[in-house]
Amino acid sequence: MHDPIKSDRFPGYDVLSKRAGPSWNDQTRRVVAERLSISSDPRFFNPEEFETVVAVAERIVPQPKTRALIPVAALVDDKLHKGKLDGYRHKSMPRDGDAWRLGLRALDTEAKAAFGERFHQLEKEKQDAMLERMQKGELKSKAWGDMPSDAFFKARLAKDIIMAYYSHPVAWNEIGWGGPASPRGYVRMDLNERDPWEAAEVKDGNIDAAYRKNRRVK
Repeated sequence: MHDPIKSDRFPGYDVLSKRAGPSWNDQTRRVVAERLSISSDPRFFNPEEFETVVAVAERIVPQPKTRALIPVAALVDDKLHKGKLDGYRHKSMPRDGDAWRLGLRALDTEAKAAFGERFHQLEKEKQDAMLERMQKGELKSKAWGDMPSDAFFKARLAKDIIMAYYSHPVAWNEIGWGGPASPRGYVRMDLNERDPWEAAEVKDGNIDAAYRKNRRVK
């Protein structure tokens, strides 16, 4: 069930109000429907790997409990299951799926060595500390093989998680984005101009004015 975000910046705006209107074409509707119905059961990761992905995603993009949660880990899993690749990779990195499996295994190995528990079992402060060390390339267990921990963080882990987050309509509501502008496009292109089918942001504290505009966005 869809539960639109209660946005302070774009009150009353719900990008899914465009679903049946002229802003989206059939391809956009199909893609959005797939993302909204994403399975919570992993098909690429095994259950232990998926636990770690969920825990990492919660630290990279923590979400408020006041609106529907974006299934970030499931979106990453779906991308890898379907073999959707970037088309390029860093010379120090294995293929995307292989890099993820290696990185998750190494992260759990490092967590056990440092704290005696797997990553998802650690307190949030310890999880953040480990991710910060990974970002700096300070995790150097043999479990990483030839893949530098900082390369994994930058080229795969953080990138894939953030892209998964912002691929979802709940995040689009959060930033006032209308989804792909096909076939409608944009007309008012000058600075600070807004087309009627775009989200209205609160200006000068006037929440009611933005709310009224956003209730008419289709």
